[in-house]
Amino acid sequence: MIKASYKKYTLQFKNPSGTSRGILRTKETWFIVLEENGKRGIGETGLFRGLSIDDIPNYEEKLSWACENIKLGLTDLLGVFIEFPSIQFGLEQAFLSLQSENKFQLFPSEFSRGRESISINGLVWMGDQQFMKSQIQEKLNSGFSCIKMKIGAIDFDAEVALLKSIRKEFSSNEIELRVDANGAFKPKNALEKLKTLSELDLHSIEQPIKQGQLQDMALLCENTPLPIALDEELIGVFSTQEKQEVIKMVKPQFIILKPSLVGGFGGTTEWIDIAKKNNVDWWITSALESNIGLNAIAQFTHTLKNKLPQGLGTGGLFTNNFESPLEVKNGTLHYNNSNKWNFNL
Repeated sequence: MIKASYKKYTLQFKNPSGTSRGILRTKETWFIVLEENGKRGIGETGLFRGLSIDDIPNYEEKLSWACENIKLGLTDLLGVFIEFPSIQFGLEQAFLSLQSENKFQLFPSEFSRGRESISINGLVWMGDQQFMKSQIQEKLNSGFSCIKMKIGAIDFDAEVALLKSIRKEFSSNEIELRVDANGAFKPKNALEKLKTLSELDLHSIEQPIKQGQLQDMALLCENTPLPIALDEELIGVFSTQEKQEVIKMVKPQFIILKPSLVGGFGGTTEWIDIAKKNNVDWWITSALESNIGLNAIAQFTHTLKNKLPQGLGTGGLFTNNFESPLEVKNGTLHYNNSNKWNFNL
């Protein structure tokens, strides 16, 4: 019989990290631990305060209920927690982990055997101009050929100047530039800003206006000179029909999928299937999980064989992350099996 428990863990940022939702210094996370016949399975429920749809006051009560009712099995539990995507994700991982020969090998592949890598973008956090510039230089020095820059926190003209300075040195053939506005633009002037940004030969912009303004977003996607990727727009959309309606109405150029926020592997796969049917491209992004969640997302992502650079964090943002085989080399994520896991809770 499976026994289940959960444990809370607080990740500490090495440097305060700026987003349009403020400065992040810590990140709470929880782990679901399953035990059966001397084996353990581990899954991370990647709740993101202020962004996850399941960020509610009694979140731990829901986790506790899931553990107490683990005998229901994964399929029934995923149905019960349809509106709790981070718990769905944690449960999927924990059951896969329990069933695997090695609890950290959820999707054994050439990636997890250390023979293939995943191309990823280098993330530049918001901050003053000098701070952002130094991060960009660091990413370039580390061999990244795709950089994602969060915009919308400092003056727009200053951000444009920063992007222009990169383009002066590196063409779009050398460096692919993605920007993420996290909904910072207003619908009335978003198109004007997109036109300005499009002159810089960018790959795409994520979520230019706040989620929930579907008609405005559809109009933008129809008229934009710069490909638009939906991100936050996918959060809190649960039914297959609702997902189809969002894609068909908005007609984005890309969607970005964070398994912790859209219902784990099952929710992500459903979005991808709908996107493909509507000629919408996609990539996968982590959402500040520890190396446990990142490992699960990376292994899953590799099975999908998407050639675009993925938005997989590097696990290096936190002072107290768990040692793992995941490492970044020349803008790609590798699984180095000579590095061992150190997961003690």
